[in-house]
Amino acid sequence: MDLLGDGVLLARSREDATAFAVIYDRYADDVHRFVLRRLGRDLADDVTAETFTQAFRLRERFDTGRANARPWLFGIAANLIGKHRRTEVRGLRAVVRLHADPVAESWEGPADDRVVASSAGPALAAALAKLSAADRHVLLLTAWADLSYAEVAEALDIPVGTVRSRLNRARQRVRQSLAHEPDVPLHLTTKEAT
Repeated sequence: MDLLGDGVLLARSREDATAFAVIYDRYADDVHRFVLRRLGRDLADDVTAETFTQAFRLRERFDTGRANARPWLFGIAANLIGKHRRTEVRGLRAVVRLHADPVAESWEGPADDRVVASSAGPALAAALAKLSAADRHVLLLTAWADLSYAEVAEALDIPVGTVRSRLNRARQRVRQSLAHEPDVPLHLTTKEAT
């Protein structure tokens, strides 16, 4: 079953719930990392579990013609994160006060990414906290979940043009906030998605 596409697996899961386990295995770590980065350790496990619980309940609604369930799952996670908006903003403000991002310190990415993330942590966190929830969702689904514009549009059920305008607005605001921070590389706000 591991070689089957997501649409086929979700269709099969309607009759055989064990097929959904493959979807979980494929995407749980990615969703968990995204939620962890957004809400911290205290909520990451619960929100990730709730994401997959909702996905399982809603699997009848998934368009099985789609090959990839990843944007759909990130959309569910983003909606759940939205319910914890205050927690996310408090966490971002804590990063500003502490001058360190404990989540970024635990990243398993390349060393250069960790160095850039940790040096930008407090200033970037402050800038992210100032964004509207809608703009923050688009920016972070693009930057942290590495979704394309089309995938973000699918995840949030909005037009691609809205993704582009929200992302542009979010980048401009973050760039303005970071303009006075000499140690923060501005390329963090200019990453383009396809």
